[in-house]
Amino acid sequence: MAIYAIGDIHGCLTALETVFSAVGPTSEDLVVFLGDYVDRGPQSKQTIQWLVDHGDKYNFITLKGNHEIMMMRSRVDASFLDKWKGYGGAETIASYGDSDPLDWKIVPDEHWAFMEDGLSIFTHQNTIFVHGGLEPGIPLHQQSDQAKYWDKYEHPIAYQDEKTVICGHTARKNGLVADFGHTICIDTYAYGGQWLTCLEVESGKYWQGNQKGEKRKGTL
Repeated sequence: MAIYAIGDIHGCLTALETVFSAVGPTSEDLVVFLGDYVDRGPQSKQTIQWLVDHGDKYNFITLKGNHEIMMMRSRVDASFLDKWKGYGGAETIASYGDSDPLDWKIVPDEHWAFMEDGLSIFTHQNTIFVHGGLEPGIPLHQQSDQAKYWDKYEHPIAYQDEKTVICGHTARKNGLVADFGHTICIDTYAYGGQWLTCLEVESGKYWQGNQKGEKRKGTL
């Protein structure tokens, strides 16, 4: 069984389909998605539907990102809606078919359930998967939402010596995976014209796809 991690999709379904096809995981493999499925890119609705549709065929673990949190907050807090729109929510609403005034019924119940069910942290052996970051010295069950969903990994230090953290959230605008040894950041700026990354955890091999349908691969 191979373990894969896929970074921030941000409504870039073409990039997701491209990289997923290039990797070709089986139903026996484990694929961990690091969150931020929506916002900024043009295909947020289609991305979530793809994940829902394929979830029964593959072994998916889906984390929750800060953009799912913002979308869910906007649903119950009208005063937050404009702020979310400014962070890419406008593109998400457009993908569902904008309505004026906004009617949240345009978002299917199964999409809300998908977002709500997203994990904050997933661990497998000596690897920790998280959207944002972790505070060193603090047990996983005591990590703050600020750390897990919002903290950037510009200059990270090791969370725990024998553990490797794989995260997204901090966009690498050059399209390159950031490997700090103890921490690997695979948000490679898919929505900004760069790449969506899928990393095979054990081997360090990675595949990338973009919105043009192009693909490439490498090794850490």
